[in-house]
Amino acid sequence: MSESAYARAGVDIEAGDRAVELMKAHVARTRRPEVLGGLGGFAGFFDASAFKNYDHPVLATSTDGVGTKVAIAQALDKHDTIGFDLIGMLVDDLVVVGAEPLFVTDYIACGRVVPERIAAIVGGIAGACEVAGAALLGGETAEHPGLLAPDEFDMAGATTGVVERDKILGPERVRPGDVVVALASSGLHSNGYSLVRQVLLTDAKLSLDAHVAELGRTLGEELLEPTRVYARDILAMIAAAEVHAISHITGGGLANNLVRVLPDGVAATLRRDSWTPPAIFDLVQRTGRVSQPDIEATLNMGVGMALVLPPDSVDAVARVASDRGLHSWVLGEVGQADGAASVRLVGEHGRT
Repeated sequence: MSESAYARAGVDIEAGDRAVELMKAHVARTRRPEVLGGLGGFAGFFDASAFKNYDHPVLATSTDGVGTKVAIAQALDKHDTIGFDLIGMLVDDLVVVGAEPLFVTDYIACGRVVPERIAAIVGGIAGACEVAGAALLGGETAEHPGLLAPDEFDMAGATTGVVERDKILGPERVRPGDVVVALASSGLHSNGYSLVRQVLLTDAKLSLDAHVAELGRTLGEELLEPTRVYARDILAMIAAAEVHAISHITGGGLANNLVRVLPDGVAATLRRDSWTPPAIFDLVQRTGRVSQPDIEATLNMGVGMALVLPPDSVDAVARVASDRGLHSWVLGEVGQADGAASVRLVGEHGRT
């Protein structure tokens, strides 16, 4: 059979079809009862009659990508974990308002479709969807020869969830006297990699294959550590205790994200001596001679989520966290203040 004009232009339709076949089993594992139909149609279907059990259902939506962490996956030729970073960025922006993630769609753009590689990426996405309890409803893989190099790819996605209107969490619930509880991150998660790559790989010229004693593993293994997906953890905490607001600590760091869920007239004081950031954060700061304000405004510093809640909810949240294998601690308090909401970090971190 002669080669098609599209194939000569660099687009392999048959490879795309093989990739779809390879990923079907991964997608099937994420199926929820509300999902109608299967993979391969022009649109995915989710049965909205499931909302009849809500008094006033409100849909929540979020979209995001992975950012330059994909460059680490490409360099290491390891693609089965990067999907957790995508789903973590998506569903955990929903759950902080109290919404249950329902379904996800993804988009992968690549220079060349390698079916096994695409299936590995989607396998990671599906695995993270299982952890989150969300269905992988559909997606798109686009081959862009000439725009991306053959082994380059980028990925993004969108998710939708639902929450009762009178149970939406946010600034209007926060009160002076509330406590801020932190949930530990699994590492860098998926933010600040432009800084991390510049400092460690470009400037310091460290190798991804190099074993770093303070990390206890290779630099590549550390940088590719998957983002923790907190969705079910957070939903369990909301069910077990009164929670007023939650901040997902992503790009911009702890203070810049926490202030987004605080009302005017309050100030949160967070104590650095309440936790010791994992070694990767000190490595980046020390190697790059990054100032404390800069590092805290870029990386999560070991805090993946910050919950704002009344003092009598702290023990219940801590129990849920412990039962689910999450480290939690009291990070600070919310006090009354004049003017716009603010967050300040005080003291110094302990050192291991």
